[in-house]
Formats: sequence, C-alpha cells, structure tokens
Amino acid sequence: MSLRARQVIESVQVLCGYTTYMELVKPLITDQQVISTGMTREVDRVQQAVETVQAGRSCALICSGDPGIYAMAGLIFEVCIQNRVAVGTEPGQVSIEVVPGIPALSAGAALLGAPLMHDFCAISLSDLLTPWDLIDKRLHAAGAADFVTVLYNPRSKKRNWQLDSAKQILLQHRRGNTPVGLVTSAMRDDQNIVLTTLADLDCTQAGMQTTIFVGNSHTFVSGARMITPRGYGAKYQLQFDAAGQK
Repeated sequence: MSLRARQVIESVQVLCGYTTYMELVKPLITDQQVISTGMTREVDRVQQAVETVQAGRSCALICSGDPGIYAMAGLIFEVCIQNRVAVGTEPGQVSIEVVPGIPALSAGAALLGAPLMHDFCAISLSDLLTPWDLIDKRLHAAGAADFVTVLYNPRSKKRNWQLDSAKQILLQHRRGNTPVGLVTSAMRDDQNIVLTTLADLDCTQAGMQTTIFVGNSHTFVSGARMITPRGYGAKYQLQFDAAGQK
C-alpha cells in the first residue's frame, strides 16, 4: 500500500469497497462508516460513493492494487459522466483523486526477480466484460510480438478453461521451456510463488488472486529468479553462461 493510500483511508469519513478488500484494510478502519458490497456490484459501489461525496462527506473507494489498472478509477469517471456529475475543484463539483497503488504486476515482478525489464503487456483472461474472441486476438498478438505477457484474472471456479486456452495460444509463439512465474496474493499473508515453464504450467495452481508472468524468447531463470534481459549484454558485450551467471 502506498503512503498516500494509507493517509486517505485514515482521513475520510466513509469507506466503500468490495467486501474482500474491506477486510484487507480493516486494521486501518476507525469509526468511519463502511459501505461494502459483493462481487459484480461495482456500479452500485461507485454510485454510492459518488452520492456520498455529493452529500458533503469525504469517501474513499477501496480497490486492490492500483485503482487505474483493472480496477475502479475509470468507472468512477464513467458514472459521473453518465449522471452529468460535474468533476473538478470548483464549488458544487465533485473532487476526485486517483491515488496510485502498487499493481499486482509490479509486486509480483519484484518477488520473481526482474521479469519485466523489457517490453511487456498485461491481458486479463476474464471474459465477463471483454469477449473471448478479442482476448484470443490479443494473446496471439502478444505472442507474435514477443512481449513478456502478464495474465490477470487467470482462473476462477466458473471460468476454468480460459487459462488453458491462453497457454495453448502462447505455445504457438513460444518454446515450451519459456519461463513462467505464478504469484498468488503478492505481499499478503498467504503469498505463494511458483516458477515453472509454459509447457509444464499447471493451470489448476492459479486462481483469481494469481498473476501469471510468461517470459519472452530471452527470459531465463537463474537460481530462483526469473529475469528478462533489457539488452545491456548485447550492447556492452557482457558474457553470461546458460544459468545467467556473468
């Protein structure tokens, strides 16, 4: 959690968020009002948060990771536009601050080593809001372009086939021994890290709290670290052996 996020949570009058996320910040909650809703109630949460601010009370909408990455920041602006709510700092306007957080791809990369040192992309495998045909197209594009690929929302109880499909797509563009890292609940109490290869990826090891890092054609593993070279070796004639040792 960023320092600014902590400051905001401790200073506002109302806290609003998904039930699971509210549990994560529970140690910071004092006598504030709490508004929590379950999964798929995102629009309701945002509308309640906006209405709370319009009524003159400060409100923090709690997200996981960074609010602008697969989270709620965009929906707040969409709801305000749809309801013709003026956003700004003038009297009568709703003031919105998007507080930067630490996204799962940054936390997971730090735990794995340095897998995102070169060009990468992030693709969510959830087809609840994005058609699978489009996700399929993006996976092929990422594979063909040799991007390190970060997979969000890889698997849930109801969505149990998408990760295996993504694996098969990427195997059309990557060698089977391409390093893959799975980080579940990064920086939390039940954190778990798995290093494997694309061919050996066990899709059942992933869940909604898992972020998956699929290396590019140059990614390697040294010890317990997954590393994608930035290109310094070629530019400055650094010599490494097969295990990545200088």
